[in-house]
Amino acid sequence: MLTGFLLALREGLEAALIIGIVIGALGKMSRTDLAPAVWRGTIGAILVSVSAGVALAAFGLTLAGAAEQIFEGVAMLLAAGVLTWMVFWMNRQARHVKLGLETGVRRAALMSGQAALFSLAFLAVVREGIELALFLTAAAFTSGTQSTIVGGLLGLAAAALMGWSLFASIIRLDLRRFFHVTGVLLLLFAAGLVGHGVHEFNEVGWVPAVIEHVWDLNPILDEKSTAGLMLQALLGYNGNPGLTELIAYLAYLGTVLLALRWTSRHNAAVAVQAAA
Repeated sequence: MLTGFLLALREGLEAALIIGIVIGALGKMSRTDLAPAVWRGTIGAILVSVSAGVALAAFGLTLAGAAEQIFEGVAMLLAAGVLTWMVFWMNRQARHVKLGLETGVRRAALMSGQAALFSLAFLAVVREGIELALFLTAAAFTSGTQSTIVGGLLGLAAAALMGWSLFASIIRLDLRRFFHVTGVLLLLFAAGLVGHGVHEFNEVGWVPAVIEHVWDLNPILDEKSTAGLMLQALLGYNGNPGLTELIAYLAYLGTVLLALRWTSRHNAAVAVQAAA
């Protein structure tokens, strides 16, 4: 449930901030008459995202045996790739998102009005929604469908409340720190998805395990216990991993964290040069 909550909170808050920025820009322009088009685009994006999530889940339920394992492995690796891209994109573009959206709103209001604003809101929100549908599908494979759905709904509710509170000035949140912390947690989750994806491919024989069990920690911390299941959902814990599964996990995590550190330093250096 915690994984679903974190994923939905992160994606939901991004979507809430986008809509808040768009509505705020319309208010500054005294064009609140265009706000209904934004809400129609948002509702349309939500419906498409929910449909995508249901379709993914329904397709997965029709599979069995090796086909199911292949689907789960591909879904996990795809979700890990999108998660990685999302975190790096936010790390690089966060400071420019508001300015870019406000510029787009002004252009849309002046040129095409409601149709353009509908498209702007729809495309911005549907991207977050489709990503979330994919992430929750992958998370359900490790932490269970019911707990993932409950966590996702709670996360979306919390994101909506936080988004409204931020723009109503009820609470103050350091968004840069929030996205940095959740970004690191999501990368750890993505590493777990990579490991689990390789494990599924071990099961169907696509990737050899080489050594079936590098170690066995289940007598100490059973992966089926409450703590083990929580660690499995958040970090990809496996009490008795295969060698290629372990290598994939560590290689992904090490590469991505080093790249994220280099990117952060590079962005800081660019910002200093721009301010000079």
